[in-house]
Amino acid sequence: MDRLSKERRSWNMSRIRGRNTRPEIIVRSVLHALGYRFRLHVANLVGRPDIVLPKHRTVVFVHGCFWHRHARCPQAYFPKSRTSFWKEKFRRNVERDARVRRLLRSLGWRIVVIWECETTSRDALASRLKKLLAAGHRP
Repeated sequence: MDRLSKERRSWNMSRIRGRNTRPEIIVRSVLHALGYRFRLHVANLVGRPDIVLPKHRTVVFVHGCFWHRHARCPQAYFPKSRTSFWKEKFRRNVERDARVRRLLRSLGWRIVVIWECETTSRDALASRLKKLLAAGHRP
């Protein structure tokens, strides 16, 4: 049973953004400080990646741990109500993410996934991004 009324839950969910989220802004800020130049939400690419580095032929997805099911992350919990709805929703999200990554790889793009929980330490994030982008990372 949900503790919030249907109207309040609907209002809360309507406030969840898909673009320009705090983790995404942090990643953009770190990339910019490292000297990388990028484009945002390129519509003509499959999956509309959060960040595109055309010069490096690399896309960066900034995934929320809850919505994209970050393995072993405390933020990737399951809601206690409507569990079958949420399981299906999360399954479709994970499936779509895998399909988008496959398609982008087939088009010659490198993919970097940054999880929301990895944006808490800017220093650790900067070091990880430097390593991934400098090495021509191919997961």
